[in-house]
Amino acid sequence: MKQTLYQIEQDYLELINEIEEADGELSQEVQDALVINEGQLKQKSIGYLEVIKMKEAFNSNVDDEIKRLQAIKKRNTTLVNRLNSTLLDAVNLYGDFEVGTLTFTTRKSESVLIEDQEQISEYYKVNKVVTSVDKLAIKRDIKEGKNVKGASLLENKNLRIK
Repeated sequence: MKQTLYQIEQDYLELINEIEEADGELSQEVQDALVINEGQLKQKSIGYLEVIKMKEAFNSNVDDEIKRLQAIKKRNTTLVNRLNSTLLDAVNLYGDFEVGTLTFTTRKSESVLIEDQEQISEYYKVNKVVTSVDKLAIKRDIKEGKNVKGASLLENKNLRIK
């Protein structure tokens, strides 16, 4: 019958109790049980160690695969950004165009360009672990005609594919 390390440990503790109750006297039966118990312990320990080593190697392989996949993702993201930029340049150069059911156009969007964060009023700053600027509030106030020192609206063109 296969035993776990826990079961081997319990058997060993029972044998120790028997030895203590017998005032340290070892019968042949107890001596044989101790030898078997020690053999099982060594065998089971080696088995556990093999599983541990196998799982550690597997985890190492998973880590390597994660790094490999992250590198692939980074390359793909760079390629996608470059292709989008090239398409945007084409639309800017040639104007809107259609290919089959696809229409390549641009749409305008706005983002806040922080020129000098130190000049931004505390009113617009959001306290976090790191101080950052509330760009939405700045954008809203600039659109309402307020002068916000250290910030201006920047008009962007983004590629839109329908």
